[in-house]
Amino acid sequence: MIDVLVADDQAAVRAGLVLILGAAPDVRVVGEAADGERAVELARELRPDVVLMDVRMPRLDGISATRQIAGFADVLVLTTFDLDEYVFGALRAGAAGFLLKDVDADRLVEAVRTVAAGDGIIAPQVTRRLIGAFAARPEPPDPGPAVAELTPREREVLACLGEGLSNGEIAERLSMAETTTKTHVSRILAKLGLRSRVQAAILAQELAASGLPAASGDAAAPDAPGSGSGDLSAG
Repeated sequence: MIDVLVADDQAAVRAGLVLILGAAPDVRVVGEAADGERAVELARELRPDVVLMDVRMPRLDGISATRQIAGFADVLVLTTFDLDEYVFGALRAGAAGFLLKDVDADRLVEAVRTVAAGDGIIAPQVTRRLIGAFAARPEPPDPGPAVAELTPREREVLACLGEGLSNGEIAERLSMAETTTKTHVSRILAKLGLRSRVQAAILAQELAASGLPAASGDAAAPDAPGSGSGDLSAG
């Protein structure tokens, strides 16, 4: 069962989202918040798998709330406003996904499942702009020594993230269990100081653009013993 917290300042919108999510057999709405501060409080208390987050809310906006929540729950931002400042702000804050409120019910439920499974999702309407914005940057920032600390296997996983592969697709390509893939993603985020797999994917693309591929040319090291049972929340 996927536990979801719904955060939106409009009661009618919250009711609609709760109705849509509640109709899915594998989704359970565990809480509702009408402002960002309450969303943070409930996320810490209830520890949901996914927080469905509006951007414009009183007391604390959704992006600031996402920044506080992203470390222990996956955030799927859902907003009416297709603005670059919201898209980039949400992803920098650590959101695992960004959708517009005109998304249909089936796609919304599927997006929740996708994020809960440890994968990222971006609204098709903003994907091209997002890619263009990063491609237009004259020089990708120096990732620093942190990338050098990744194991060969972790570099392979990071490169796959940069290609937009899901955990299942990464597991198939690299011939390992999906739970192991999730553990590798969690370790990559921790080592690189990132808050979401979307941020990791962006970094991998920047590394490739700078001529420094995320994947090591060395043979991949075997998975560490017990690597399939690590913390999955960040993956």
